[in-house]
Order: sequence, then structure tokens, then C-alpha cells
Amino acid sequence: IPWVCTLFSLLMPLGLGRRKKAPPLVENEEAEPGRGGLGVGEPGPLGVGGAGGPQMGLPPPPPALRPRLVFHTQLAHGSPTGRIEGFTNVKELYSKIAEAFRLPAAEVMFCTLNTHKVDMDKLLGGQIGLEDFIFAHVKGQRKEVEVFKSEEALGLTITDNGAGYAFIKRIKEGSVIDHIQLINVGDMIEAINGQSLLGCRHYEVARLLKELPRGRTFTLKLTEPRKAFDMISMRSGGGRPGSGPQLGTGRGTLRLRSRGPATVEDLPSAFEEKAIEKVDDLLESYMGIRDTELAATMVELGKDKRNPDELAEALDERLGDFAFPDEFVFDVWGAIGDAKVGRY
Repeated sequence: IPWVCTLFSLLMPLGLGRRKKAPPLVENEEAEPGRGGLGVGEPGPLGVGGAGGPQMGLPPPPPALRPRLVFHTQLAHGSPTGRIEGFTNVKELYSKIAEAFRLPAAEVMFCTLNTHKVDMDKLLGGQIGLEDFIFAHVKGQRKEVEVFKSEEALGLTITDNGAGYAFIKRIKEGSVIDHIQLINVGDMIEAINGQSLLGCRHYEVARLLKELPRGRTFTLKLTEPRKAFDMISMRSGGGRPGSGPQLGTGRGTLRLRSRGPATVEDLPSAFEEKAIEKVDDLLESYMGIRDTELAATMVELGKDKRNPDELAEALDERLGDFAFPDEFVFDVWGAIGDAKVGRY
């Protein structure tokens, strides 16, 4: 399916010194899919990373390097409490949850922290507070919806779970999608016009939706998270990002990394929190996605750079897969600079 996960270059490179982009960074990848039982079900036709073939990455770290932290978890629609430990990335986390509740790992769609509701402000990203309670949302009803694209913008913001599933994080009020009651925040986008999107990243799915021709009807195949009784018929457009409580309890967080072992770190500084929020807003504005872990990586890459060209070079080296446009890089540089000097 050559068109499904094709990446597009948006603008000419920024500066003469900008290097050719490095091999793509695929979050939560493993060198050998399925090694040690860490895979998330069977990959879709394009592979879990969306690149259509084996992914280059590091093998799982040895058990001695994994933080021995125990987290409590429940299924969001209701279950006994389980205990999980010994994971170092999102795919391993989902596998541990599936093992605890005797589910296929592919059934786990995403997790929220400290609430069983489909609350996108509480979505688990790359950090877990050391006392956070994890609620796992599993696959529920599947549905197929026809959508007439009457406007260029559909009003969707897309995110993904870091393990091959892209889903709806936000629906803009008054938008094309907002008028279709069958489509809800939390729905996994399984296919567009019959073409599977399993294994695609959020930015790829957002691009495909944007490229659909205006004035035409297209078909979305969706899977919604299984709902508890008190959640049935509840629809949410998603709150403002960053409006919910901050993760963690003052004792630090577990940082899940795509390469290397997870680490226990202090909570982000005020500068980092504000910079991450501003960069995440820019991701939504330019690319139609939200991804706090991606935003945190960009802030980490940019906070010590001396100019936008150095930032662009670092982004190409670590995140070249995203093909960020020049004006986006300039705005990210400005957002990090504003946060540094307290211009919030």
C-alpha cells in the first residue's frame, strides 16, 4: 500500500549547513520484534513502526538496568487491581498489562493516569508519576463511518500510543467531525477507505486525512475503547492541553525512553513544563497531532542550541522522519527561548 505511510517533504531545508536527515527515529522500537514477548500483537501490513520493514533499534536492556518499580493498574471499564513492574517502554508496559489481565497485548489501545475516563489530558505519554495509578483502555465496538469532506480541515487532532495505534485526541467544536456523533475522542483510526493504518504514526495519519480531496466522501473504520456503564453515551472534545493536574507527586517520574533503559527523574522544571506545552501546541497547529513526549524530546534537543540552524540540524538527526517545515522550526526555537526567559 505505497500511499498509506508515505512521508512528504514540506519545505526546502533550513540553512546551507542542514544535514541530510538521519535514519528515522521510531519511538518504542525494538531490534527484534517479538523478542522476549515484548511485541504488541501481530503488526499490521506496514509493521508496528509504520516503515514497512524491520526497525533498527537497541535490544531491551538487561533486567538489572530496569527500574524495579511497581505500579497499580486496572482496566478502565472495570476490573480487579493488578500490579505491573519491570517495563522500560510503552510496548513493554502494554504487554505487562495484557499479561496481568490475561488479554492479547493487541487489545490494549492506550492508558490514562488516575482516571478511568477517556480524558486526553490524563493520557499516558513518556512519563509516569511514581505514585500514578494506570487505567488501561481496551478495544470495544468497531464501527465504519462515511464522512463528507465539506471543508479542508476536518477538525481532528491525532495522537498515537507509541505501539502502532493512532487515535483521536481532540475534536474541534463546530468542525466537520464534530457534527458526526458516531465519531468520538479516543476512537482508534483503523483504516481510511479500506486501507489499513495499523502501524502508522500519528503524523502520517494526520497527513493522509489532510490530503483527502475536498468535496468527496471517504470511509473511516474506527474502534472505540470499551466503556464502563457510567461512560456510555459520553462524548468529549478534549480539554485544553495542560489544563489537568501535572503528572507525579513530587517524588519524580519514570521516564520511558525509545532507546535505552527507563530512568527515574525529577519532575520537569517550570521552564521545561512551559516549553513542552508551547511546543505541543505548535505540533497541533502545524501538523494536527499532539505528543507530549515528542515535544519533550524537542525541548531537550533545543534548550542548549545557539541558533535555529543548530536546532534544525539536531531535529534532522534525531527526528528526520517528521520532515518539520522551516517556519515550524523557527517557532519551536522561539517557544523554547520565550520559556527560558519567562515569557509565558
